[in-house]
Parts: sequence; structure tokens; C-alpha cells
Amino acid sequence: MGDLMYEIGQNAYIKLVLHALKHKESSVNGVFVGRFDGGKGVVEIVDAVPLFHSNIGLLPALEIALIQIEEHYASQGLSLVGYFHANERSDDNDLGNVAKNIGDHLCRYFPQGGVLLLDNSKLEALPKVKDRSPVMQLYSKNGSTWKVEESNRLVLKEPSANIILLDYVSTQKWEDIADFDDHLDDINKDWLNAHLFK
Repeated sequence: MGDLMYEIGQNAYIKLVLHALKHKESSVNGVFVGRFDGGKGVVEIVDAVPLFHSNIGLLPALEIALIQIEEHYASQGLSLVGYFHANERSDDNDLGNVAKNIGDHLCRYFPQGGVLLLDNSKLEALPKVKDRSPVMQLYSKNGSTWKVEESNRLVLKEPSANIILLDYVSTQKWEDIADFDDHLDDINKDWLNAHLFK
């Protein structure tokens, strides 16, 4: 991967953290959409789609979701560039097999793709330390294995993203988020979450 950088936009970042907060008792996942700037060596994460909070490793539902996501964003010149995962237990900071397998799948189509794992300890400490770094850990593919990257390889595009995130947490904005699971249960629930930041 060399010195590849990942720059995550505020809305994409906040959307997936809120998804994890909404379903604290279960693992959740999602995908990142964006583009690769080869000249700068930067994967630009523009948006995110929360996927599942139950049966997160279920392949048929995942394939349906990925097809719909790719079709929607292709017209904007965007594609899948990464995967997000939050573990069920707040003390679990390991990248599990489900996350690795989905990351492997995405890397077949986008070799520069990364996996972001929610770091619950950073998230819990955020109100106290007012940190400007993401509450996620970046993993990149190294041969057939996933390895943790240095924290400076993942940056927030908007430095104030954690301040906005804390504001949304204090107002329990996570109640408004819908994931693909919710959409499959009720097609009126918007997996794009277009209303979330209005």
C-alpha cells in the first residue's frame, strides 16, 4: 500500500459512528463510497452506507446491498472504496473474520480499499479529550493478511468532525439513522439517509 492516505468526509464518518451507537448491543457494518486520486495517493471517502446490524455476514443480503449501492453511486463517479465494522463488545478491538472476509471481497474490485474498525475506547474518551483524530482504526491489506496502519494514514477531511459528532451524540441523532437491514424490513426507510444532515 505504500504511503496511501485515506481522507474521510465528515458526513460519511458521522453516519457510521451513529449507526454503531444506534445498535450498541450488536455488531454493525457499512461501506464507504468515494474515489481514488492516484496522483496524490489518496483514497477520498465521500459518503457511507450503513448496512446491517443483524446477520452481518449473510452473503445474499450483502450482495443485494452492494449492487444497489454501486448502481446508485456510479452516476456520481463514485465507487466502493472501503468497509466499516464495529464489534459487538465495546472491549473488542480485533478485526474479526467477517470483517476480513468482506474486506477481501471489496479489495478484489478496489485493491486500495481499506477496512475501518470503530475504536470504542477512543469514542468513549472523545467528550473528555476533544481529540481531532478519527475514532476508527485503519486496516490495509498486506498480501493475504490485514494489518493495522499508523493513525496518521487516516484523516478527517473536516477537522471539526468530532465536534459535530459530539453534538449529534448529545441530541441522540442516531435514532434517525436507517441501515440496509431497516430498509429490507420497511422499504420506506431510506438507506441513503438523505434526511440525516438537514
